[in-house]
Amino acid sequence: MENATLENETVEISWAHLRMPPFPQVALKVLQLASNENVQLSRLGELISSDPAFASEVLTIANSLLYAPRYPIKSILQAIEVLGATHLQGMCLTVGIRAYLGKSLGHPTMRMLWRHNMACALIAQQIASAGFMDREIAYTAGVLHGIGLLGMAVVRPTEFIHLVGTHIGTPASMLTRERALFGMDHCELGKKLITEWQLPEDFVSVMSGPYAPRSSDGAWGMPEIIGLSCRMADSAGFAAFPACHAAPFEELAAELPPRERKLFHTEVETLTFEVSKKIGALEAA
Repeated sequence: MENATLENETVEISWAHLRMPPFPQVALKVLQLASNENVQLSRLGELISSDPAFASEVLTIANSLLYAPRYPIKSILQAIEVLGATHLQGMCLTVGIRAYLGKSLGHPTMRMLWRHNMACALIAQQIASAGFMDREIAYTAGVLHGIGLLGMAVVRPTEFIHLVGTHIGTPASMLTRERALFGMDHCELGKKLITEWQLPEDFVSVMSGPYAPRSSDGAWGMPEIIGLSCRMADSAGFAAFPACHAAPFEELAAELPPRERKLFHTEVETLTFEVSKKIGALEAA
């Protein structure tokens, strides 16, 4: 049964007058620069290296089992040369979100949100690889798709943890409760943050992917990949809240275009195992 306590809930937060905690500036600048095809790799290296703590974590993840380089990566410039600027974009965003959540990542609810976001990104990367989309942009878009959820969690952790812990229903039904409690839903907040952080406008389109109606012309682009990846993450055991009513994996897999469906996982257990292994490698870094 969907949670039916909305009539007793009122807007508690005026987002128009609430200052969001600053997102790590190095991560934002990398996202902005890496989208420019003419950016010099040395400029990216200098930017990341300007924050020693941030650079250190980027190198740790670059050398982790998630990427398993053939040889140890010893410098940021080497990481860029080995992994590529687009790949580094998603990696720096991942590092930035971990820093944004800080110590709160130790809370089970926050960790659940983090794992949902990472699962969506990793699944999107695989779907893109099975087709003709850029896998690294898909990963970055997947990490960004839940930034509104994480923003709500950072600004008002007590209220949001209660909401996530008590809500029962579909992912889309969570939007109504968010608007009742916070004055906007996480998709709206995500779009607002993308604009305020001056990130590429293309990322705005992925914010409401899981809840937007499918195009009648059968369009298949990044919003569709992220929307399906988000729902697949729920189905594979990486839902954003415990009592999530996830769609059956078989139904979701049937939404893939023929090429992607042929090359993607046929069993949810295999997908869950692979995603769990990659998230585990990232968390151990």
